[in-house]
Amino acid sequence: MTDSQKWLLLTLSLLFAGLIYLLTPILLPFVISAVLAYLGDPLVDRLETIGFKSWKIGRTLAVILVFLSLILILSAVLLIVIPGMESQISLFIGKLPDYIRWVNHSLIPLVRQYLDLEVKPFDSGQLIEIIKQHWQKAGGLVTTVIGSVSQSGTIIFQWLMNLFLIPVITFYLLRDWDIMVARIYELVPRRYAETVAKLARESDQVLSAFLRGQFYVMLALGIIYSIGLALTGLELALLIGMLAGLISFVPYLGATMGIIMACLAAVLQFHDVMYLIPVMIVFAVGQMLESMVLTPWLVGDQVGLHPVAVIFAILAGGQLFGFMGVLLALPVASVIMVMLRHIHEVYTGSRFYSNRYQL
Repeated sequence: MTDSQKWLLLTLSLLFAGLIYLLTPILLPFVISAVLAYLGDPLVDRLETIGFKSWKIGRTLAVILVFLSLILILSAVLLIVIPGMESQISLFIGKLPDYIRWVNHSLIPLVRQYLDLEVKPFDSGQLIEIIKQHWQKAGGLVTTVIGSVSQSGTIIFQWLMNLFLIPVITFYLLRDWDIMVARIYELVPRRYAETVAKLARESDQVLSAFLRGQFYVMLALGIIYSIGLALTGLELALLIGMLAGLISFVPYLGATMGIIMACLAAVLQFHDVMYLIPVMIVFAVGQMLESMVLTPWLVGDQVGLHPVAVIFAILAGGQLFGFMGVLLALPVASVIMVMLRHIHEVYTGSRFYSNRYQL
């Protein structure tokens, strides 16, 4: 590749990045659809080969089956999980005065006695008033969405368009996914085709671990934690369990935060430290299932991103591109990691690195 070609490639890359940045406000439904299509493509490929004698399901019918399954799952999340979490948040706010009273009269005296620390009691009235004001202003998850939608006709139109476009785009991406991948590969110059194919396979392996495998692990852990905590009698089981599962993509963070939240909720609800034992058992079982069953089965042995890299990628993506940046953070970071591995491999195999290069 000549210097002029390199500069041309760099210029085109910068122009493409700038175009993506400018189009960020309208790209959200396409990004969500691409993520859903990527998650569903392996299942479509498997269903496509199923048949009886000479009859096969075919790509279109397989896409319809997977598409309907995705709609049912998303509908269940919207109709069951979100209202349930909202009711538990309301329950937590309603019980907050009792929790603060117990902390002031039971926990703080123990801290003063055994740790010799001067801890001031919480001003329950001021804290409750602040939380109530924000909660009333938000009006709950569903009310917030409805309120924001009803502010102007433009926002209503955008929401309706997104709700309509996401399933339509997802359907066509699922149906033509393999064709699009093949067409993109045909555009790659033949001298780089083998390298690009190798990098694409490695990127797909890493993306599978974080988008497909880790998504299923997060969902499974959220269900396990929620059911386990509900069996212990914890009132905020669904809220704490799903939050712990959702942040479990960072190793140990989900379990750590879940244990802290669940233990505090158990002590505040039951006023007895003995109830911490079943809570710890729930998270111990969840961690054992994750390490011995869920991660080996769903994620595999693919090398993932470092936890610090995961946190930085999500924060950077959110800062630069908002919610769409959060969705794209891990896929982009995974591809960058694969590229850095390739650069490291090329560098360590170069004459410059092996001391055969003379300055």
